[in-house]
Amino acid sequence: MVWRRLCGMLLLVTVATEAAAADAPPPNVLLISIDDLNDWTGCLGGHPQAMTPNIDRLAKRGTLFANAHCQSPVCNPSRASMMTGRYPHTSGVYFLNPDLKQAPVLKDLKTLPEAFADQGYLTMGVGKIFHTGDKRFFQQYGGNNGGFGPRPAQKLSQPHGHPLWDWGVYPATNEEMPDWKASAWAAARLGESHDQPFFLAVGFYRPHVPMYAPQEWFDRHPRAAIQLPVVNEKDRDDLSQYAIDLTNREHVSPEHQWVQSAGQWEHAVQSYLASVTFADHCVGRVLDALDASPYKDNTIVVLFSDHGFHLGEKQRWAKRSLWEDGTRVPLIVSAPGFEPGECHRPAELIDVYPTLLDLANLPTDDQQQGQSLVPLMKNPEARWGHPAITSFGPGNYSVRTTRYRYIEYLDGSREFYDHSTDPHEWHNLIDDPGAAEAVTYHAQRVPQKQREVLGQNSTGHKAYAAANSKL
Repeated sequence: MVWRRLCGMLLLVTVATEAAAADAPPPNVLLISIDDLNDWTGCLGGHPQAMTPNIDRLAKRGTLFANAHCQSPVCNPSRASMMTGRYPHTSGVYFLNPDLKQAPVLKDLKTLPEAFADQGYLTMGVGKIFHTGDKRFFQQYGGNNGGFGPRPAQKLSQPHGHPLWDWGVYPATNEEMPDWKASAWAAARLGESHDQPFFLAVGFYRPHVPMYAPQEWFDRHPRAAIQLPVVNEKDRDDLSQYAIDLTNREHVSPEHQWVQSAGQWEHAVQSYLASVTFADHCVGRVLDALDASPYKDNTIVVLFSDHGFHLGEKQRWAKRSLWEDGTRVPLIVSAPGFEPGECHRPAELIDVYPTLLDLANLPTDDQQQGQSLVPLMKNPEARWGHPAITSFGPGNYSVRTTRYRYIEYLDGSREFYDHSTDPHEWHNLIDDPGAAEAVTYHAQRVPQKQREVLGQNSTGHKAYAAANSKL
């Protein structure tokens, strides 16, 4: 009798819980993108002088995926992959063009905001979320507010090269910066009353070049006190010439030798740190608006960057590499009902799409190539058989697991790093007999089917062709 009564009570509790969940309003989504941000944040510890109090406070109330990676170390393919749930080797979008809607595999797919719109969400965006044409994907779009922002009549620090490649104090006020305008627009939307759930995406351009910010952000990182990244001058001695060519030839970023000889290394690092701190402040303006709104307790917040960035590590600058500095990104997911935590299992930007569908209780898409991260949000130590896959053109792949990174290049050369003993990836263990079993495991996870390169003549196309010209 007692057993029947207990079973009846449990059934009532289960039914009541399910009914409450069914009656709960759909969660809102706040998606925050930061362009070209590597692991130089307080919560990831990538640089000891990084000042990111707002990113850090979000990490403390969500799940920090401390081993998260992009699908491509280039803006366009990374964002196209994340927003469609398809790898670059599936779509053929490896470089800065073509637009995702020009790729046959992607053109008819619903992008992430479009999928939410189909489920009755109001979709709003501002700044850089996609690589181009963001207005197409949102019901309300606040503009790019000047894109990479105002530029002086003459470059400040790097007199030659690509017009965007520069750094220093500029402009005079925060209000002139596109990111400041974007944060104001987003805060205004959060201050409004909405009669339907919303999907709000906010894209910040800094610290992407030009690494400009007003003086107050440079004052927080005095040039005389700047600490340079830890660099091993013999780091590239155990790399193939192809690996060096792929990441250095026909690139628009300055050569490391020039940055050093011009006395600009400290200044460029200072400019990047200042730009990061400025972007973090803009993030804080949006988070403050959310916390002051009635949506605070029913909003999923995701913060990410599209790829990493080198500032002298491996004697190179910018993105477009398959090493840790090129692929690792901040990724934080904060959702109602989930305890904060930190996860070191490999996560990918391509996982964001299925994760948000899962968290919002929306219909799943079996064609998604990423994985929902919800199991890791529930248990950061859960078993996880999904490595992070990054590519830079067909034949060039990185496979990142919890402990290791494996890289395979088109010419057949390979690299293998043990992050438990070599976090800077200075020692290539590919020929170490003790690593043979682990190497085989990772090599088997390199994609076997890969679509040919779409588009032409971007910097990535040129770098890829230049490296391949010697094969």
